[in-house]
Amino acid sequence: MADDAPPTPPFRDPALPLGDRARDLLQRLTLDERLAFLHQRVPAVPRLGLAEFRTGTEALHGVAWLGTATTFPQPVGLAATWDLDLLTQVGEVVGTEVRAKHAADPTVSLNVWAPVVNPLRHPRWGRNEEGFSEDPHLTATLATAYARGLRGDHPVYWRTVPTLKHLLAYSVETDRAVLSAQLPPRALHEYELPAFLGPLRAGVVGAVMPSYNLVNGRPTHVSKDLVDALRDERDGFLLVVSDAGAPSNLVTGERYHADHATAAAAALRAGVDSFTDHDADSSITIGRVRAALDAGLLDEADVDRAVLRQLELRLATGELDPDLDPWAGIGADAIDLPAHRTLARRAAAAGVVVLENDGVLPLRDGVRVAVVGPHADQVCTDWYSGTPPYTVTLADALAARLGADRVTLVDGADRVALRSVTTGRYVRPGDDGVLVADAPRADEDTHVDLTSWGEGLHTLRSRRTGRLWTGARWILHADADRVGGWVVQESFRVHDHGDGTVSVQHVGSGRWVVVQRDGGVLVADAADPQHAERFTVRTVHSGHALAAAAARDADVVVVAVGNDPHLLGRETEDRPHLRLPHAQAELARTVLDANPSTVLTVVSSYPYVLGDLGDATSAVVWTAHAGQELGHGLVDVLTGDVEPTGRLTQQWPADEAHVGDLFDHDPIGGGHTYWYAPHPARWAFGHGLTYSAVEYLGLTVDAEDDLDELSVATARVIVQNTGDRVAEELVQVYAAAPGHRLPYPRRSLVSFERVRLEPGETREVALAVAVAGLAVWDVTSGSFVVEPGGYELHAGSSSGDLPLVADLKVAGTPVPPRTLLDGWVRAVDHDERADVRLVPRDRDAGTAVEVAPGAGSGWVLLRDVDLHGVGGLELTVARSGPGDAAVHVEVREGRRWERVATAAVPDGTDRWAWHTVGATPRTTLPTWGETDVRLVLDGAVRLSEVRGTRAG
Repeated sequence: MADDAPPTPPFRDPALPLGDRARDLLQRLTLDERLAFLHQRVPAVPRLGLAEFRTGTEALHGVAWLGTATTFPQPVGLAATWDLDLLTQVGEVVGTEVRAKHAADPTVSLNVWAPVVNPLRHPRWGRNEEGFSEDPHLTATLATAYARGLRGDHPVYWRTVPTLKHLLAYSVETDRAVLSAQLPPRALHEYELPAFLGPLRAGVVGAVMPSYNLVNGRPTHVSKDLVDALRDERDGFLLVVSDAGAPSNLVTGERYHADHATAAAAALRAGVDSFTDHDADSSITIGRVRAALDAGLLDEADVDRAVLRQLELRLATGELDPDLDPWAGIGADAIDLPAHRTLARRAAAAGVVVLENDGVLPLRDGVRVAVVGPHADQVCTDWYSGTPPYTVTLADALAARLGADRVTLVDGADRVALRSVTTGRYVRPGDDGVLVADAPRADEDTHVDLTSWGEGLHTLRSRRTGRLWTGARWILHADADRVGGWVVQESFRVHDHGDGTVSVQHVGSGRWVVVQRDGGVLVADAADPQHAERFTVRTVHSGHALAAAAARDADVVVVAVGNDPHLLGRETEDRPHLRLPHAQAELARTVLDANPSTVLTVVSSYPYVLGDLGDATSAVVWTAHAGQELGHGLVDVLTGDVEPTGRLTQQWPADEAHVGDLFDHDPIGGGHTYWYAPHPARWAFGHGLTYSAVEYLGLTVDAEDDLDELSVATARVIVQNTGDRVAEELVQVYAAAPGHRLPYPRRSLVSFERVRLEPGETREVALAVAVAGLAVWDVTSGSFVVEPGGYELHAGSSSGDLPLVADLKVAGTPVPPRTLLDGWVRAVDHDERADVRLVPRDRDAGTAVEVAPGAGSGWVLLRDVDLHGVGGLELTVARSGPGDAAVHVEVREGRRWERVATAAVPDGTDRWAWHTVGATPRTTLPTWGETDVRLVLDGAVRLSEVRGTRAG
């Protein structure tokens, strides 16, 4: 009878490649079923054994938004460990806990939306905490390690499928959904793409998410060129999932397409496979795609390509092969395991960076410590944090390590009581947490700790409930455990009327607090301070006074300052500046005046400009918001129980003026990052101290005589621990090319190695240096090129402390001059430009240039053009609007430019209508030989490319 059994369908055969199985599944789906696959929430197809499916579980540094989960340091803190094995282990735990959530609820997606690989180009970016480094190659290395843990090591089945975020040139929150990043080819290929390509080539990610912004005038969600740049490097499926609401934004915000059917078709053709739009309502997306099919803007093959990629991803997670899936046995209880707690503590300690130390650290046994500041006794979470199973604060950990009798806690907040002018009574929380102005006396139930976070933002914590004021429900309560939410409900502003009274604004709603006449309940209701309740403020005690008293009685003061990740720098909001909040800086100065033996401990999502505080304190220590084990991790390092291993992956500037324009996405032209910054940093990329002293004694380079771009050299660095403690040293090697013909990074990291040195130990450390890492993007050939000539390798403890240097000679053929006779030369492939911007050539593909807004003309420069044999020029032009429009061709004549030809742009109103026009020189071009050519755009002109015509 067995011979009568129906054959196993190919999609059920685990011996077949995933692609073959997915194709078989695809042809069994109806068109309606395939269209449903295009939305983020996919219904089940029971007849094929396919369950309900959703894209996207947030897993940035732990499982987010799904209840209790182990909470690790923010990515910028994980990065500071420079420990690839550790990041992989963290990824393994996070992936395991995602599987546990999936076991409890099968709709929890195994497609995880992490890691974020946008390089940290500018320290004012609100989402700085989500990235790894300002160096794109280090970002790729660290992200690959984390994603490897998320993915698992099985050759077929994935623990989870990581998603790279966000493609591309995304490092600004201000107007992010309509902002166009100007990204010339070198910035694209040298700075932005490497962070994505590293994890893709390693095979540890299976999805990517485009960013909200536009690049060179085209929304990333319809930029096929960008998506193809990644798919070309991925050997296997690569699902492209939209960011939330981005498909609709193509029409409503970016105004790039006139209607939603056209926009949906463009996104699918560009390679977007799954639409994260309209939450759980898939009907809108399906309707738009169906309308695009009916209008002939798409065909079913476009739909099929997208569905096929999702099917491959789902098969890779073992959805149809539970008996073969090595991760299927993970149960719902695999959350907050003892090993997870141990790893969280280890990760928190490994990312602590000692920036300065005059010898006060490590803290000695028996020392009396005052721990002061807003981060002395709290652990903050961020938007992408999970719910930690517990938290250990700095004060908790110090008391546990040194003894509670040796530690004094002062958070530095002023304790106040607010008296309503309307009721004549003080505000207190009722038993239900509701705030009511009905207390006749300013007793302890009315006391509130007022903490300033800068720019007028405050949080208020009730002494009675121990919880924060919140206005989330119109009626104010004192029952919030933490600051949080997409729209923060726990921040307030205080307006001083100048007559001894103040009014309070609930920032989340924008409304001002009113005390209701009957009952005295506080509500967020008034439109302005003139109609708000007025309060008189009684100061119960001064936070500064208590801090100074505690400092005087202590041997050492640990001042814990920094940011709350939900305030003044987060998703949707860039930082207003790089300074510590005034109140925190002044608190630190108050403590310093009382006790100069002060450790400034910065707990933050990003770098600060600390100014004189960085010099005045005995030590400066930084940690990211490090999750549930923040306190233990910090104290392990402060006491020397764990040797400091953290190093900066992002420089801390000496001055706010040194960081450049937030909105300039070209690191070369903008002078961004340690690669191109013209000013030395206060604490350089790679910086971090040990508790010992390490000297760099020698550097030699083992290399072939005829090194080329396929070669690997070996840098041998001799280091010695001259101190009396073990040193965990991170040996770093950087490249430089002072004589390069192109702007080249001042220093770029090419290799690093951690080494543990016993006291007095001398060791030679061998570091591999791939010559390919010296390459630059050559706009003339459209490829990476390692130009022949001399390079320098520098070795030391950071990009700013490189005492050793050795020469490296690379052989090869120099890049030849440009030629205009071998085909079209794209205008975007220029060497310099002024007063022009990069714009879409066509709606779906290509890049052109046009005069920048506010300028009447601009130019692009082509260096080293070989004009031999060129008799004339042809240009591809279009209009950006009405009015005069022309392109002038100029040739360098010594120190001046000579205009040799002009091409007029035909009349018209269609910016997408391109014309090839001739420009006949007034003089013979070959007489110039090899020289620079400048194309001057005058008026309403768009320029796509230029080519030469042969003389004679």
